[in-house]
Amino acid sequence: MAKKSIAAVDCKGKVVLMRVDFNVPQDDSGAITDDRRIRMALPSIESVISRGGKLVLMSHLGRPKGKGPEPEFSLKPTAIRLGELLNKKVVFAGDTVGPEAESAVKALHDGEIVVLENVRFNPGEKTGDAEFAGKLASWADIYCNDAFGTCHREEASMVAVPLAMGNKPKVVGFLVEKEIKYLSDTIANPARPFVAILGGAKVSDKINVINNLLSVCDQVIIGGAMAYTFSLAQGGSTGKSLVEKEKVELAKELIAKGGDKLVLPLDTHCGDDFKSTCNKIVVDAGKIPDGWEGLDIGPKSAEAFSKIVREAKTVVWNGPMGVFEMPPFDQGTIAVAKAIAEGDAVSIIGGGDSAAAIEQLGFADSVTHVSTGGGASLQMLEGEKFKAVEILDEA
Repeated sequence: MAKKSIAAVDCKGKVVLMRVDFNVPQDDSGAITDDRRIRMALPSIESVISRGGKLVLMSHLGRPKGKGPEPEFSLKPTAIRLGELLNKKVVFAGDTVGPEAESAVKALHDGEIVVLENVRFNPGEKTGDAEFAGKLASWADIYCNDAFGTCHREEASMVAVPLAMGNKPKVVGFLVEKEIKYLSDTIANPARPFVAILGGAKVSDKINVINNLLSVCDQVIIGGAMAYTFSLAQGGSTGKSLVEKEKVELAKELIAKGGDKLVLPLDTHCGDDFKSTCNKIVVDAGKIPDGWEGLDIGPKSAEAFSKIVREAKTVVWNGPMGVFEMPPFDQGTIAVAKAIAEGDAVSIIGGGDSAAAIEQLGFADSVTHVSTGGGASLQMLEGEKFKAVEILDEA
């Protein structure tokens, strides 16, 4: 799936229209609380401006209604933060395809940057409107997709804009290039043993991932609340644990399909209430008493899972083993994260809660790749193709 990289095109004097993911968390005052997504885009941004390109950045932020400006979703704070990170002036345009944006783009000199206002303020972004996309495309000589977090979407800035560019170069940024390398290429040809660890609350969220990974992995480890639906499928008792009763038949099918490949918890750390201070017991898997709920894998599971992970050569992890944000029910997630960090496998952390856990636990530098896209990384693990990537130039 190798795509042409921004590094492979001559940017000097050219307008590069780059789709980035600046959808950063903010507090009530609008201050950015985590600038990781902006920092992750810096290599692609610096590659263009250092080579004399004129850079136009577009992104979404939050979920505006698409009926015009909504100040709480303005990208202006991200433009300011980008300027601070680069120690360089960054121009902010107060619209996306209006007169302010147009004049800002026309005024760009080599090595300069403009950030356009939130693309989702325009109804054409969600609908893939050709006129909206054509306006953006008309300003640029090169299109670059460096927004992996939205690669699974077919919005105008992801699909209609590059299509409107015609034969002009359409390339990936370094971030999307890296995500493709690890989430697609590595999984297509993994070093073995290849182990996947899947957690989180719902089997329904991960059905396609489990199905796909059972066909390519040597072992698929199941943790998190979705393990209780599997317990129910095996005739176990789950107390007041979170289960999807309507997915029990599906869980039975996955157990039959997986055989020895599917690794379920041996024990469960339970509480009699959903809080850190509750009463706690550890029981064998499938033996949760009435009035208790499973909140984490137990110590035997943590040890068994860690052993499998340490012996693996490729590891994919998506979803925590328990309620990791509520000690002491973070112990299973910590054990798995530690085993991944201490192992010598190619380790891929698939976005969302897993990425947050690995960052919080301080292991981000000890794993091979932490994905920037929750939904996108899940869909890529399902084996899906993304139109936003397929339409870009081949390497």
